[in-house]
Amino acid sequence: MKHVPIIPASEITPREIYQGRREFIKVAGLGAIAGAAMLSGMSFDAAAAQSPRRKIGKFVKTPYGSDEKLTPYEDITTYNNFYEFGTNKSDPSQYAGSLVTRPWTVNIEGEVKRPKSIAIDDIFKLAPLEERIYRMRCVEGWSMVIPWVGFPLADLIKWAEPTGNAKYIEFITLDNQQMMPGQRSGVLDWPYNEGLRLDEAMHPLTILAVGLYGEVLPNQNGAPLRLVVPWKYGFKGIKSIVKIRFTEKMPVSSWMKAGPSEYGFYSNVNPNVDHPRWSQATERRIGEGLFARRRKTLMFNGYAEQVGQMYAGMDLKKYF
Repeated sequence: MKHVPIIPASEITPREIYQGRREFIKVAGLGAIAGAAMLSGMSFDAAAAQSPRRKIGKFVKTPYGSDEKLTPYEDITTYNNFYEFGTNKSDPSQYAGSLVTRPWTVNIEGEVKRPKSIAIDDIFKLAPLEERIYRMRCVEGWSMVIPWVGFPLADLIKWAEPTGNAKYIEFITLDNQQMMPGQRSGVLDWPYNEGLRLDEAMHPLTILAVGLYGEVLPNQNGAPLRLVVPWKYGFKGIKSIVKIRFTEKMPVSSWMKAGPSEYGFYSNVNPNVDHPRWSQATERRIGEGLFARRRKTLMFNGYAEQVGQMYAGMDLKKYF
């Protein structure tokens, strides 16, 4: 197995450093989004694709997370983990303008009755778009509250018609070093891949997101299509998906390959299971200031009532 170095905690960019770079990024236009398109049925326009923010035409607001205080848009879109564009938190917003999201297809394959290559705009037609406000927790100890726009992954799964052999789903990110310069590094074994158990993928809280704050998903946040599983750590939310594969065997994800003692397949938010290099008992909410009191981390990120039954009887320290 290829040895891939782990990013030490000391290399995680402090918030006070990246904040000072925002004005430079704005002035230089480095956060411009290439390839964004309206999701309301409008045809793609290459010139308009350079617009950094595009409204989504139609979506339904849901009660999910309506009592939460949202993380500001600027924080959500400038403080990111997306190693395909670099390992610093500001790198994705600075360099993701090279990602072109039209044309874009997603291959559905493996243990399904309807394997197919689907254009991204046809995927949007599989189910009505809706807004869901989810708490999101990163393994590094920071969290956000994000108003995602997307649709249940279960709708795509039902459309694909998994066979009786399908027990897991593997997701794979675009592999293109020209558009994703971070892939030229050896920090991970590219392309990035992640996986879920089929019942996790079918859970009503699991969505495929195409936007946030009522707007087209910015490149640095995973355009044009990303996974959102709110009770798991953020690295499970694979971005810029090009392949969804149904399998009988559990997929070995990118972070499992990189650090099997640190990143397990389930990666459920669990304050009782520490990362080998730091505690998971508390978290820092982005947007609340440098000196805000850290919060206690909630089991399953606060979604225990909805998802806990899927893990009944499991040793969650062994299956971390």
